[in-house]
Amino acid sequence: MSNVFKAIADPTRRQVLALLRERPLSAGELADHFDHSKPTMSAHFAILREAGLIDATRHGKSIIYRLRMSVLEEALMGLAGAVGLDLTPRPDGPAVTSGKEEEQ
Repeated sequence: MSNVFKAIADPTRRQVLALLRERPLSAGELADHFDHSKPTMSAHFAILREAGLIDATRHGKSIIYRLRMSVLEEALMGLAGAVGLDLTPRPDGPAVTSGKEEEQ
């Protein structure tokens, strides 16, 4: 879980994840959104891949990146549990956030 938080600690990598939330993008399409060099962007992609936050698939000469939202969700749920928050959805009642029911 710590490698996920290390990966999302950087604002550039958070922006990459936000862009991939919309749709899969090639490395070039992602890089076009930033003023970083291609080697710097490749390093960011590698950190996100190592954390399991994105998948990479080669299509010809292009690499297409996709967001793996489930990994991020698991890390956030793990953090919430570690600090005593219960974020389990309750279909019949208000959300529980700190062991107490939220007042409406």
